[in-house]
Amino acid sequence: MIRAILQTNTGLDAQLHCMREIVPAIIGAGGIKNHKTEGDHATPAGILPLRRVFYRADRVSSPVCHLPVEPLSAFDGWCDDPTHPDYNRHITLPHSARHERLWRDDHVYDIIVVLGYNDAPVRRGAGSAIFMHLPPAGGRPTEGCIALPEPVLRHLLAAGLGEIEVRPV
Repeated sequence: MIRAILQTNTGLDAQLHCMREIVPAIIGAGGIKNHKTEGDHATPAGILPLRRVFYRADRVSSPVCHLPVEPLSAFDGWCDDPTHPDYNRHITLPHSARHERLWRDDHVYDIIVVLGYNDAPVRRGAGSAIFMHLPPAGGRPTEGCIALPEPVLRHLLAAGLGEIEVRPV
């Protein structure tokens, strides 16, 4: 299994170190936090295993990787309501609790890698929907996810990336 190390000093200069390469990454506007909470816009510190991949089959080809891969539909979502039993889980829309739509108009979620954060077990309010995905337009920070350019993300997935260690410098 290949491990990548994500490091940053300020949250604005994130770098992913993997397979003797260093690539720029975009992380949450709140930087890296050891104790993430829902809505703090921080990327959680720790070792985050890659769980599965979703992709927009109407826009991009399926990524080549060792993980389970599934095309998205307009009914896919992720529950971000800490008061609901489905908190930090993939859901089918419509859904009664607060949630995020995974089928977006922009291209950020054309490829989504679900990261193993706050999922074994789920802790209410500790953060949800931590993904690796494509960069937001204009180089804006994420809401806590890790964003990489599509060619880099595809390369890492094909090479067998299994986990990301996220840590401040």
